[in-house]
Amino acid sequence: MGTYKKTCKYCDELIEGDSNTCPKCEKINPIGPGRCPKCRAPVEESWKKCNVCGLVLEIECPKCGKKTFFGDYCKACNERLTVVCENKKCGFEQPPISDKCAKCGKPIKIKKQV
Repeated sequence: MGTYKKTCKYCDELIEGDSNTCPKCEKINPIGPGRCPKCRAPVEESWKKCNVCGLVLEIECPKCGKKTFFGDYCKACNERLTVVCENKKCGFEQPPISDKCAKCGKPIKIKKQV
């Protein structure tokens, strides 16, 4: 038996209730509240910090350089809020929450949080 369909929070398409990615707009986490990139606790766009881990939720987008809420996508340029490890053997993609790669530990150049 299938799940009830829910509305994608990005494109308003009705999608399966257990979807991790919207099949129409292809964005991740299309259902439910936003999540903290560090601890994955539910967060809201009006919050300045995560109430669980204290991560600052207003950052400078690593793609366009504008201030944005630290969700899955930049509110200004609509790009994923991720950085890629510069180590050619690694290339791991992660949220810009640390200056070190979560996979290999090598330094990552990220823009400073606001």
